[in-house]
Amino acid sequence: MAKNKDTKTNAMRILDRDKIPYEARFYECDEFIDGVHTADILGLEHRLVYKTIVTIGHSKNYYVFVIPIEKSIDFKKAARAVGEKSVELLPLKDVTAVTGYVRGGCTAVGMKKQYVTRIDESAAGLEKMIVSGGKIGVQLSLKPEDLRLVTGAEFADVTE
Repeated sequence: MAKNKDTKTNAMRILDRDKIPYEARFYECDEFIDGVHTADILGLEHRLVYKTIVTIGHSKNYYVFVIPIEKSIDFKKAARAVGEKSVELLPLKDVTAVTGYVRGGCTAVGMKKQYVTRIDESAAGLEKMIVSGGKIGVQLSLKPEDLRLVTGAEFADVTE
């Protein structure tokens, strides 16, 4: 758990409220860097680190996908996983307005609204996974099942 109340993000407060154990990792960073570089800075195994992708469906609904940092989303699989005809990346200019988070600090926990969320099935077999903590410079390590529970997500095959 985070030690200082000032360093807590909304995502951490939600995890605390729901009594979900996590470990916060902080690093110095003033602007967006991709998940691979973040993992390298923190000395983390790439297979444990996941990124959050926000999409918009054919129906104009928003969907969140949590996928390994070294993989790409498969838009056809992703659309099937949420019952849509198609999904595409949410334009970068809309990310903060839709999620409440900035690029590089976006996490499935504590968005402005709870959108339909899918976690890549590769996470289901992990003891711990690492996701953004809700702002640039913070990563959270937690059990995939706990992330699934707090976000109402399902595991699905959504990567290429």
